[in-house]
Amino acid sequence: MALNAEQIREGLLAVAAREPGIARALEVAGMPEPRVNQPGYRTLLRTIVGQQVSVASAASVWTKLEALLGPDIPPEKLLAAEFDALRACGLSRQKQGYARSLCQLVSDGELNLHALPADDEAAIAELTRIKGIGRWSAEIYLLFAEGRPDIWPAGDLAVQAGIGKLLGLSERPDEKATRLLAEGWRPYRGAVAILTWHCYNNAAL
Repeated sequence: MALNAEQIREGLLAVAAREPGIARALEVAGMPEPRVNQPGYRTLLRTIVGQQVSVASAASVWTKLEALLGPDIPPEKLLAAEFDALRACGLSRQKQGYARSLCQLVSDGELNLHALPADDEAAIAELTRIKGIGRWSAEIYLLFAEGRPDIWPAGDLAVQAGIGKLLGLSERPDEKATRLLAEGWRPYRGAVAILTWHCYNNAAL
């Protein structure tokens, strides 16, 4: 269940009470809208399909996979599919490896995406067992598909640039600095991340 509008509002108001840059951003840009993905295997498979290609290209590959394997793209069917058939859908050798890693873990029951550990770091560790799913992809999944309120994807360039802008920093902070900057915003860092994307291209800030 993704963070809803009320949870985002509550979190941002709590942070804004102690961080003037966030308070100003809310005044100028307003509250961000919730961002929602469905929890489960299909969302992670779609993440793999979309890596390093345009939105349009990813959508085309996804449509071809649905035509080949059915609208649910069952893990067992993808595992059984021939290399050339998947390549014809637009999946490179590398992405096929990533997709098969995900499907194998799900099919074998080694990864239950509907019962990930409650601890965020433990959940990230589970998700990054999948080839091709790094920390950033795992954090994005936990924030938007599971609605975990304290996820802070500090490796995201837009989050780094956005937070630098909101706090009036002279340059974009790196991942380590971005992580440290947000320590005082627990347990609402997910809402702040959503705000950084909301404000990223706002010329008034």
